Amino acid sequence: MKFVFGTDGWRDIIADGFTFENVRVVSQAVCDYHRARNSSPRIALGYDTRFLSDLFAENVALVAAGNGIQVTMSHSFVPTPALAYETYSGGYDGGIMITASHNPPQYNGFKVKASFGGSAPPETVDGISRILEDNL
Repeated sequence: MKFVFGTDGWRDIIADGFTFENVRVVSQAVCDYHRARNSSPRIALGYDTRFLSDLFAENVALVAAGNGIQVTMSHSFVPTPALAYETYSGGYDGGIMITASHNPPQYNGFKVKASFGGSAPPETVDGISRILEDNL
């Protein structure tokens, strides 16, 4: 599987490329990235109303917890700006939003947010992509 990160993260068709297994693989790369920069990182996690987004987010949370990362997951679906604000205002090292934004309904996505709440900068995305390739 080739993971291509675009604006804000990775998107693919649900049950084709966007599977529970692939979400866990991407989650592990994000966890490895944060653990390399902070011995006890904290991540905010949210999801939208797309098909299975809540279960995809639970898989992200399980991977993060398995890596000793404190993850705070929304109790219900949230809009991406709310997750971005929580990432910044809560002092998190980063955020993850399960959403495909404006893409067609058969897609879902994995958005990576920086500690300031905005899109992860290119150096962060490149770092996660390198780790992802190494982990495969």
